[in-house]
Amino acid sequence: MNTFGRHLLVEYRGCNQALLDDQEALERLMIRAALSAGATIVTSSFHTFSPQGVSGVVVIQESHLSIHTWPEVGYASADFYTCGDCRPELAHEALAQGLGSTDYEVIRVNRGLEAERSMNVVRHTQHSVGSDIAVTAATGGAQ
Repeated sequence: MNTFGRHLLVEYRGCNQALLDDQEALERLMIRAALSAGATIVTSSFHTFSPQGVSGVVVIQESHLSIHTWPEVGYASADFYTCGDCRPELAHEALAQGLGSTDYEVIRVNRGLEAERSMNVVRHTQHSVGSDIAVTAATGGAQ
């Protein structure tokens, strides 16, 4: 069995504040993001907090996607953990666009039992919409 997986940890800033507090819209957006990555949906569960904010997870056959939102500051954090042929980068792109994020930061981690791949931070990217600056740092070796 191949245990290799790709895990994206993403910080979204400058997001649509109303959307970040809309549980149903966020769930639809996360499901679309999972499908855009080529994932097979198993189930989803989302919860709205008082006075605001939503947390949710889309369980996929290939692992999961999760999101936590802070509408009051236009911020969301998300995880995209996928195995097999799924492409978490496509889920991230769909979510960034859907949230209307003005900038985001991505850390990509390779995971699995393979020693040379386990918990290796592959890429750390920062991006700002409307800016010519995109910072990318890659690291090598197992960490």
